[in-house]
Amino acid sequence: MTKKSYILALDQGTTSTRAIVFDDTGSQIITYQKELKQIFPQSDWVEHDPEEIWEATVEVLRRTLSDCVDLGKKVDTIGITNQRETTVLWDKKTGDPVYNAIVWQDQRTSIACENLSNSDNEKFISKKTGLTISPYFSASKISWILDNVDGVRKNAEDGRLAFGTIDSFLLWRLTGGKAHLTDATNASRTLLFNIHNQKWDEDLLSFWRIPKVILPEVRDSSSFFGITKSGLFDSQIKINSMVGDQQAAAIGQACVRNGTIKATYGTGCFLLMNTGDKPIISNKGLLTTLAYRINGKPTYSVEGSIFSAGSTIQWLRDGLKLISSASETEELAKSLSSNKGIYLVPAFTGLGAPYWNSTVRGTIFGLTLETGPAEIARASLEAVTYQSYDIIKAMESDLGQPIQSLQIDGGMTDNDWFVQYLSNILNIKVARPRVLETTALGAAFLAGLGSGLYSKLEDIENLWKIDRPFCPNIDHTKRLKYLAGWKQAVQKLTMYKPDNM
Repeated sequence: MTKKSYILALDQGTTSTRAIVFDDTGSQIITYQKELKQIFPQSDWVEHDPEEIWEATVEVLRRTLSDCVDLGKKVDTIGITNQRETTVLWDKKTGDPVYNAIVWQDQRTSIACENLSNSDNEKFISKKTGLTISPYFSASKISWILDNVDGVRKNAEDGRLAFGTIDSFLLWRLTGGKAHLTDATNASRTLLFNIHNQKWDEDLLSFWRIPKVILPEVRDSSSFFGITKSGLFDSQIKINSMVGDQQAAAIGQACVRNGTIKATYGTGCFLLMNTGDKPIISNKGLLTTLAYRINGKPTYSVEGSIFSAGSTIQWLRDGLKLISSASETEELAKSLSSNKGIYLVPAFTGLGAPYWNSTVRGTIFGLTLETGPAEIARASLEAVTYQSYDIIKAMESDLGQPIQSLQIDGGMTDNDWFVQYLSNILNIKVARPRVLETTALGAAFLAGLGSGLYSKLEDIENLWKIDRPFCPNIDHTKRLKYLAGWKQAVQKLTMYKPDNM
């Protein structure tokens, strides 16, 4: 019998950090997770404590590796995947952050971005990066730290500081400060990386007033990134992949061929379609980004971003106290025969694709005295499906062809009612995989590729397994009525401009 190989995936997300061990067939062996606290210093500001992220990372890695020893299993390599765009600057000598990590959801730079968003600037940014001027991406967050934390700009210009998304920060710590690196997928989310020549761009750096000296070196998503420092774990382990979480999920879903598409329903929701070796520039508000880069060859994707998906359900639990666990939403939604005309537009931090409106805020339409927890829970789940529909239609328009099926993952997809309603609204087949931890699985696959466990990326296609398919079963007239109600709700919201916005 052939000896199995084991890969440890570190998945550093927005609300938790988890470590998962997979064997070489993609089967999940061991999992540890630690939730993280989000910090809200002001309205629309979202931060993390980088030290808490680091401590959680060490804890879950050590516990997982300890269990591996107990089971007689040896981890061959580590893959890292991370919440994208979240920004950290730290001192190169001490490794200490100069400020909290500014999270991708943060909107503190929305006015600054609005002031820059004229047609000429948007064309300039889009042509080089495939993105739009938005507080969502890293560049404006870096600029804010440079301009608002005492002494930081001078220290950065003097080469004393390092910038990184969470992958880079954790790699720096894991290697004892020996590796200041990122991969092409994370670099492509900064507004500083030219996705065509695959380099940090001097014009973009000048536009955002960011010194190049603070940036990490960019490597392929599957390559050697370093080795864990001596004494951190019982043995030193090579790190053979780094990749942004949404790209990792696409790889975990085996979306490695042109035209394959996945949607991850986590804190936010992100739909990525592999478009092969040529970047497709969207006319419908979608982003052009890197799917992955292997052996120096970039593969591109178009992406639609929904800012609030699972975070909406978390708001029901922690904010409104309407539920005690996310799983309750399924029974609440099933208890109703219709949505009773109630629409929630969860623009808690603005609307993402295809609207890209950072000024609007969440609203519920259609409330009556009969409205209760079931109606609000159903409206919350429905809102995610309607936003998914908006993105799918934009993708179809950009590509000039209909989308026939969608592969899904993420915590929300454990809810059968939600997945069936998603299939109904999209009017396509929706496939849920056996392994829902596809983000970690993608990082593991890439680490296996980087360590020589797999010979080519296509090897993973045979490892992907479906749990069950969901097919549309809704009356066509009813579907159109629900979609019309959603469209009207979004139009009303975007027309509303209170004085304090």
